Amino acid sequence: MILQWFNKLDKIVEKISSAGLVAFIILILLLALMNIVCRWVNLAVMWIDPLVRHLVFICTFLGGVIATGRGTHVGIDIVSKYLENHNFNRMKKIVSRIILGVSLGTLVWLIYASFILFKVEMEFGKPQFLGIHSGFLVLIIPIGFILIAIRFFNKLLCSFSKNNEDESC
Repeated sequence: MILQWFNKLDKIVEKISSAGLVAFIILILLLALMNIVCRWVNLAVMWIDPLVRHLVFICTFLGGVIATGRGTHVGIDIVSKYLENHNFNRMKKIVSRIILGVSLGTLVWLIYASFILFKVEMEFGKPQFLGIHSGFLVLIIPIGFILIAIRFFNKLLCSFSKNNEDESC
């Protein structure tokens, strides 16, 4: 029951991340093109460059979310390949679970630290481009880490599933 719920949540996160990544990359390209054209006619649009930088930052997290779901984000391939080549499949699963658990623990710590940063930025920050408060821009960090943590948690749950040998649900 819980595994099915997390699988659905994981698929939703995957679809939103993929669609968002494509949309933001297209938006980055269009804004950069618009900025180039504006410079040709001696028109300066000051908010485009900071917006593009923040969109690139968002795309970095979305790419991390997608890579985590595919299992290409964090891995120790040397140990995994050695265990696989010597038919230590049970040991490979244990090592994989340890890696997923440590990664998830690290993400929980990063989420906590980024929320502290967010609170500090909300208290001491100031409005940036387009009047957006810097705290809301910093909120990109904990949200990105939360999405990655959801994917890692789902992979960890899937590794304990009896129906699943390849650890991907």
